[in-house]
Amino acid sequence: MQNAKDSFYMALRNRLVAINPSRNVLLRGAVRPGILVEEAEAPFNQLPNDVFVLRWLGLGVDVELASTMVAAECEIVYQSCGTQSFGGLDRGRALSQMDEELTAMLQPFCTPKCNYTATPPAALMTQVFWDEPVFGAVQAQRDRLSRSARVTIYSYQEQGE
Repeated sequence: MQNAKDSFYMALRNRLVAINPSRNVLLRGAVRPGILVEEAEAPFNQLPNDVFVLRWLGLGVDVELASTMVAAECEIVYQSCGTQSFGGLDRGRALSQMDEELTAMLQPFCTPKCNYTATPPAALMTQVFWDEPVFGAVQAQRDRLSRSARVTIYSYQEQGE
């Protein structure tokens, strides 16, 4: 399932760069696209603002098919305090912009599956595909608005996975 999770993340990251190249995050001295995988980063006291954070939840396997299919639930969490120039009063607009970016990043609902442990990444034989996102309600915490969306991704297991 790791190849499917990596392929999903890389597809969203590349699509975010095309949709909004200015959405970046500074982590450990490096500027990166504003999307990260929670399990692949050092623990956060507070999630970063204006960044998409992928959090892997449940896992399921269907072995009754001709090829084993694996499904994983991904929660995508994001939040914003707005901008300093507007005193944070634009936090609703900032969150709405992130809603639109996430919706655009998730389309089309598939990507080729690759093995990212190889350099360059090795294309595998199947695709990773996913459902439409289910958006949660906006949560307000002091000066911060946040939302999460859940997506179930699917992938057929390949030889050697």
